[in-house]
Amino acid sequence: MTSHKSSSSRIFWGLLLIILGVLLLLDRMGRLDFGDLISFYWPLFLIFAGLWHLVTNKFRHTAGGLVLIVIGSLFMLGKWHILGRSAWHFVWPLLIILAGLWILFGAFLRGTTRKSAGEKADEIDEFAMFSGITRRLESQDFRGGKATVVLGGMELDFSQARLSSGQASIEATAILGGLEIKVPKTWQVHVECHPVLGSIENEHSYVPGQEGQQTLSIKATAILAGIEIKTAK
Repeated sequence: MTSHKSSSSRIFWGLLLIILGVLLLLDRMGRLDFGDLISFYWPLFLIFAGLWHLVTNKFRHTAGGLVLIVIGSLFMLGKWHILGRSAWHFVWPLLIILAGLWILFGAFLRGTTRKSAGEKADEIDEFAMFSGITRRLESQDFRGGKATVVLGGMELDFSQARLSSGQASIEATAILGGLEIKVPKTWQVHVECHPVLGSIENEHSYVPGQEGQQTLSIKATAILAGIEIKTAK
């Protein structure tokens, strides 16, 4: 990952924390009610998360960001009573249908997952939507890349790979889906977590090996989704 992307991420989350801190401070000063404010404007978090996803990905793989923006906008229009009451009654059923489709795709994921026999690419740029992808990386000079999954599933297996100069970084993003990353036990893993109503779990157990130190840095973002880092067996 480039330093530019890392800086953009830090700026986004830094500004978000500053805004929340200011709102909490104003609440303590009696100038506003933090609880009421968040309960009314919470859809803006979905919209901002979608915009951030689009900007940091330079408007490539736009589906995930657009889904968040559309859902957040619908909820916000309902809060402002701009979306007619009769029209709003159709939104909830549509969202429930969307959730049902996601569950169905998850149930049939094993049958529809695209598997690779082994890839020697030194960089990755993977994207999955309404589908599943399994990638077994065998590059002996892996340099990094990105993986994005929206309403689907993805598995990245690094058990047969080696890192370029002993280190590499990847950007992992999951939106309404699941992403699993398997790494060798002799690799050290550093995870930068950015969950938004999601979970990021690092279950990797590091065991020093005889080979040179291998360090994989992961910038993980989970939005209404889950990301797992595990030790490859």
